[in-house]
Amino acid sequence: MGRVGAVILAAGGSSRLGQPKQLLSFRGETLVARVVRVAMKSGCDPVVVVVGENGNQIRTVLEGPGPTIVENAEWPRGIGTSIHCGLLACADRIDAVVLLTCDQPFVDAAHISKLIATQATTGKAVVASAYAQTLGVPALFDRTCFDALLALPPDAGAKSLISARSKDAAAVAFEEAAIDIDTPADFERLIAERE
Repeated sequence: MGRVGAVILAAGGSSRLGQPKQLLSFRGETLVARVVRVAMKSGCDPVVVVVGENGNQIRTVLEGPGPTIVENAEWPRGIGTSIHCGLLACADRIDAVVLLTCDQPFVDAAHISKLIATQATTGKAVVASAYAQTLGVPALFDRTCFDALLALPPDAGAKSLISARSKDAAAVAFEEAAIDIDTPADFERLIAERE
């Protein structure tokens, strides 16, 4: 396996939550800073953070050396625009990309490293996280998938490509990826049970 980058999708407006989920604090750090930290710790380089609605606030949180921050002016059109924007920022320098979101607080460097190691041993074009009877992100896509990722419709996420390439996908079990933050109740439950 050559160079693996990470694209962190942090452009959304968090409409169901009512506040920027990227900036929620969990175990002493914001969710966006947490996912940047674990991506860097796993050896992903470069780490690209795609911002939109709350870009200025996220930039402030991520000040200093570390990730490349890319603005997606098209973010209201859908997550596919953020995947496109983030991958364009690094595709010429990497052999594979790990797609990550901010709202899965239990994703850690060990899991990202496992995705990378699984790709190296299986040679599969896609290595996805297995949870809740599905395959999803975090997921690794090798260079052969880049054109398909860049061509995703604006409202389509990586899951559609994982499904389309399921015969050429490896799965890495990670049930805690099913825990994500979309509503105030989700966050309250997280704090009550896991803080």
